Amino acid sequence: MTVPLLKIGAVLSTMAMVTNWMSQTLPSLVGLNGTAVSRAGTSEKITLFQSPDEGWQVYTSAQAPDGKCLCTAVIPVQGSCSRDLRSHQLRQLTEKVQNISQSMEVLDLRTYRDLQYVRNTEALMKGLDSRLRVAAESQKSLNAKSFQELKDKMTELLPLLPVLDQYKADTRLIVHLKEEVRNLSGSLLAIQEEMGAYDYEELQQRVLMLEARLHACMQKLGCGKLTGVSNPITIRASGSRFGSWMTDTMTPSADSRVWYMDGYYKGRRVLEFRTLNDFVTGQNFVQHLLPHPWAGTGHVVFNGSLYYNKYQSNVAVKYHFRSRSVLVQRSLAGAGYNNTFPYSWGGFSDIDFMVDESGLWAVYTTNQNAGNIVVSRVDPQTLEVLRSWDTGYPKRSAGESFIICGTLYVTNSHLAGAKIYFAYYTNTSSYEYTDIPFHNQYSHISMLDYNPRERVLYTWNNGHQVIYNVTLFHVIKTSGEL
Repeated sequence: MTVPLLKIGAVLSTMAMVTNWMSQTLPSLVGLNGTAVSRAGTSEKITLFQSPDEGWQVYTSAQAPDGKCLCTAVIPVQGSCSRDLRSHQLRQLTEKVQNISQSMEVLDLRTYRDLQYVRNTEALMKGLDSRLRVAAESQKSLNAKSFQELKDKMTELLPLLPVLDQYKADTRLIVHLKEEVRNLSGSLLAIQEEMGAYDYEELQQRVLMLEARLHACMQKLGCGKLTGVSNPITIRASGSRFGSWMTDTMTPSADSRVWYMDGYYKGRRVLEFRTLNDFVTGQNFVQHLLPHPWAGTGHVVFNGSLYYNKYQSNVAVKYHFRSRSVLVQRSLAGAGYNNTFPYSWGGFSDIDFMVDESGLWAVYTTNQNAGNIVVSRVDPQTLEVLRSWDTGYPKRSAGESFIICGTLYVTNSHLAGAKIYFAYYTNTSSYEYTDIPFHNQYSHISMLDYNPRERVLYTWNNGHQVIYNVTLFHVIKTSGEL
């Protein structure tokens, strides 16, 4: 995101500090300069970015025996810098300056118009002034005829009165605008001195570059073990109780499209929003009408294509958005469907497609493995199953599941009070029971997917579109090899 309409800290006000951290400390963490972060037997905490609900935090501690350091990283929502308090304040001040500029332009045009009117009536005013002086010096010369002429001249000047009134109003407006400019100048100067930047566009580019560097460095951290999930961040409340929403899990970060699929069965309508902000506001979208209806909510967008389960079948479908066509479809041999082996919430959630750092996966179950969850690596081009693992965990007892770095994480419920209860490691074909808190804010989750590009969890929770940051535990060698 760019979703993570896709929902976020004081980055701008601490940019100098973070930039210094990026150039000195972080290369040590990721092995870019080959230096150790801390002395053996010691530990330290480095905080880059922090806000009440979410933030950047990196914890490190050295391990003397093998020369490795341990690193836990919390990853912020992509695009968080754009919502920084200072950036928002500076944008508001810029808008005020624009409004004042427009007011000054209107004032200038109005003043020019009125000045032309005064110039046109200048001769009339001089003539009237001369007649008034003559009348004052000699009242005897003021006969009925000359009095009427004087009255007519006065009548001709009556339209000048509202012009003069406008001048008075404009004078008050000028005083107000001067005060506004004075206040704005003070506010801008304070922000500029704090930030050390005097050009907003340049500052904005620096923020974008910093954000890109932060995410690039996080990519260097590679895979890790899930140790925590943040509080939920609600992006939007829309649709029915069940559904799914997602961004592409593979395309460059410049592609921030959001896809939205309301409902859990027989649906064919997919909405494609241009950006996360468009998704939040519900505008700037196109509609795709799938040739085959979907079942469940376990859909995923991977490299420009939608992967989903065809309704009333165990057929996997790959739909390409740009060509608006089905590129391939294939049956998952033995996979249950039509509410045979769903998650605990039902909803035809028998087959769940996922993407992690290594590629496309399908999570389902079969009669042969007695309803336990099967994890299969799937070829994204042919939809052929490359390899499968039997996790031994009953799918009907799972609320939802997602994959990070080849590890399947399972929640024990789709309702309030859920936690991440089970983890299956495909790299070692082993499992363990976990106890990771998971705040189910709206009490009914019907979709939960990990996006490896943004490193966040996307959730559909009782008609709310929600994201979670994840905390991953990394082991990094001092040589920089993960």
